[in-house]
Amino acid sequence: MDLILWRHAEAVEREGLPDLERMLTSKGERQAARMADWLNQRMAHSTRVLVSPALRCQQTAKALGRKFRTIEAIAPEAGPGAVLAAARWPDASEPVLVVGHQPTLGLVAALLLAGQAQPWSVKKGAVWWLRSRDREGSAQVVLHAALGPDAL
Repeated sequence: MDLILWRHAEAVEREGLPDLERMLTSKGERQAARMADWLNQRMAHSTRVLVSPALRCQQTAKALGRKFRTIEAIAPEAGPGAVLAAARWPDASEPVLVVGHQPTLGLVAALLLAGQAQPWSVKKGAVWWLRSRDREGSAQVVLHAALGPDAL
């Protein structure tokens, strides 16, 4: 199973807005568009796209031009278990893209790659593409790609 973690692109600071209503900056819109183009060239058409209800995540996901599902359980402050449960890791039959937040996405990556939830940093607009595989009867997780939007 492929699990793609995409942190929302750059968003405006709170400026009195409720956290869920923070929108992307113009730089964030460009970041989302670049990363969406990169993802669309590489993701399977069957990829399920799960998105936090936060406006900045919704806007980031819309750049893909694909259908997506809003999942309340992966809103800001969600734990890594909520993300993994929503993605049905590692048992889903299709790849899953999660558009979410820090520190949750970094905790998920650390948990899957290092076996312990640690505060790993995922840059705004970045993608971490993880893959589960069976190697000689042993389940493994490998990092397929890690890419920030400025590298494109």
